[in-house]
Amino acid sequence: MNKIRAIAKKMSIDPGPMDKKELIRFIQEQEGNIPCFKTDQPSCDQDDCCWRDDCKPGETIAMS
Repeated sequence: MNKIRAIAKKMSIDPGPMDKKELIRFIQEQEGNIPCFKTDQPSCDQDDCCWRDDCKPGETIAMS
């Protein structure tokens, strides 16, 4: 969680009382991405998401 708070601080985001999921989703949104960390989405096409390994461990990116 300290690493996530450090990322938020670099982005001038005050994490306040947000938990891990809330903070990561807020960061995703600020980056212009879909705030989907640990949601029930059946698949993920966010290839460049830095949270992917923690969110969808073991999921591979489908190449079309």
